[in-house]
Amino acid sequence: MSTASSTSTKRTSLERFRLKKALETLSKKEGRATELVSLYVPPGRQIGEVMGMLRQEYGTASNIKSDTTRKNVQDAITKVQQRLKLFKEIPKNGLVIFAGAIPQNGPGSERMETYVITPPEPIYVYLYRCDPKFHTEYLQEQLREKETYGIMVVDASASTIGTLEGSRLQIVREDTSGVPGKHRAGGQSARRFERLREANLLSYYKRVGQHANEVFLSIPTLKGLIIGGPGATKTEFEKGDFLHYQLKQKILDTVDTAYTSEQGVKEVVERAPEILKRVRYVEEKKIVQDFLYQVGHDTGLATYGENDVKRALESGSVQTLIISEGLNIVRATVKCNSCGYERQETMKEPALLPFEQSLIGQPCPKCTAPSLAMVETRDIIDDFADLAEQAGANVEVISTEIEEGQMLKNSFGGIAATLRFKPSS
Repeated sequence: MSTASSTSTKRTSLERFRLKKALETLSKKEGRATELVSLYVPPGRQIGEVMGMLRQEYGTASNIKSDTTRKNVQDAITKVQQRLKLFKEIPKNGLVIFAGAIPQNGPGSERMETYVITPPEPIYVYLYRCDPKFHTEYLQEQLREKETYGIMVVDASASTIGTLEGSRLQIVREDTSGVPGKHRAGGQSARRFERLREANLLSYYKRVGQHANEVFLSIPTLKGLIIGGPGATKTEFEKGDFLHYQLKQKILDTVDTAYTSEQGVKEVVERAPEILKRVRYVEEKKIVQDFLYQVGHDTGLATYGENDVKRALESGSVQTLIISEGLNIVRATVKCNSCGYERQETMKEPALLPFEQSLIGQPCPKCTAPSLAMVETRDIIDDFADLAEQAGANVEVISTEIEEGQMLKNSFGGIAATLRFKPSS
């Protein structure tokens, strides 16, 4: 894998994690009524144009009969406007802002919350929506695999070639074989018929392989190839010398299907999510196994644990930062509103709410005023990712759905790194 491609993969794994976490948080938010504002602004839109639209929506909201709903909607629009003003222009991938009054503990406990997301990939929808939930579906789409995968279904009678990019399926080519069935015509010997049929089948396989080579070798983003079909024909085709060697190296799996037409390709697509997930799992396995090799052979080119990895990042010795997505640890910043006293606390995410409630009425250690409040929370993964970015290190976020991912989390604390050079003792 080239350096550029490797860097892109690692950056994407972190971006996908951050987006996934943000969307998990947003999808749990619910408003009292149609009070939650979702704004999607694609790249190229003028901020002045968007502000004009929001002013118009603010005016329209004045017609809402419920005093509480009217106030909450207008407050949410104001919050969106305030965040929008912080940008001189819409970022290159667009901008998404969510704002609304979220009940904290029953009616009357609403708190205005605002979230700003710069998508990792361009968004193409221009949307303003006011509903009881935030509209995250257009961002959810960016969590889907975006590389292109080749799909071909083949049997002795026909073949179909298609491509899958994200959720977009395209049928590129369909062919029939012209190969007669296994029952011979009258007057032919069984042996002669079988020889002719095998010759026709071989010619057909070569033709299908040529078409596949023409289609798939022209796709620079092709990540892998899945071959499907009924019976043993697909296996014969896969094992034969019909595909270009570069394509043979990209075969991810063979799948049984009932059809070889477009319906057969759709059968493969139905099973593709599990196959494509395994592709990423294989990449993750290699990353963790490389780390385990360095640890097991005591090469000095690996370290783990929050403090040791942090020191390695600060010294610039980290090649790849490896973090478990199951870490679930956050840093909470506590501040006194009276004297400015500030401290950080590290805890598991489920402990955040009880911790925040425990601060109510608690005296400040510095001025004794009961003015402590939690002013910011930050995922520990983001802390380490920022350090890695400053150090020029790659970042890999590893799932807990593979054995190596579980080992990373349970045996090494979920934070590890492979190193460029041995740290000085």
